[in-house]
Amino acid sequence: MQAKRPINFRRQGIYLLPNLFTLAALFAGFYAIVQAMNKNFDQAAVAIFIAMVLDGLDGRVARLTHTQSEFGAQFDSLSDMVSFGVAPALVAYEWMLRDFGKLGWITAFIYCAGAAMRLARFNANIEVVDKRWFQGLPSPAAAAMVAGLVWISHEYAEELTPISGALPYLALVFTLFAGLSMVSNVRFWSFKELHMRKTVPFFALLITTLILLVIVAKPPLMLFCVFIGYGISGYVYWLYRWIKPLKPADSTDTLPEA
Repeated sequence: MQAKRPINFRRQGIYLLPNLFTLAALFAGFYAIVQAMNKNFDQAAVAIFIAMVLDGLDGRVARLTHTQSEFGAQFDSLSDMVSFGVAPALVAYEWMLRDFGKLGWITAFIYCAGAAMRLARFNANIEVVDKRWFQGLPSPAAAAMVAGLVWISHEYAEELTPISGALPYLALVFTLFAGLSMVSNVRFWSFKELHMRKTVPFFALLITTLILLVIVAKPPLMLFCVFIGYGISGYVYWLYRWIKPLKPADSTDTLPEA
């Protein structure tokens, strides 16, 4: 009888620091779901944005501390599915989509399924895609579009009173647009060409400071506008590539897919 090999607990260990950020992002997504069930939609929306910040930190912390691992990558993907797939879909459904009946939960599911397929495609193509571009709208940006609409509707409830009757339809359109954009072939800039270690002109620091001040002055509105602009940017770039005249050297190129 063959003796069992002893378990190597050291090999099965995980890096604590980056995975703590991932776990915190997962908790923020779960907290958003709980708050949506309790009808605290503004807190649910803020929790999704907090999850976005934490999700952006875990990978950077792992690279800075040289603690990348396959476990961390898979854990991050599952956390993203909860925080940017399930949570925004349920928040939108409990907030406005429930009133549409079957159409409401179908729209919420389309968003949730789009996030799952977006993450699966990203993991499958991570070694072959152009690092400068995302194929389809990133799930955190899609979540920010949905959560941002919820946040500003509560933050500026009095100002939005004249169009309050249109909010359910806006929620339906935003959720559907974000869900379908995640599984589209439209390319969105990944910002990975920005290198923080390179020197920049002095006015770049001044512009960055002004942008931060504007965001801090009205966080819900400005963050919402930023992510709406990003969500539209991919389609603007696709339209630009589609209508610009093909150069002779590019005559064999195909049109970009939508």
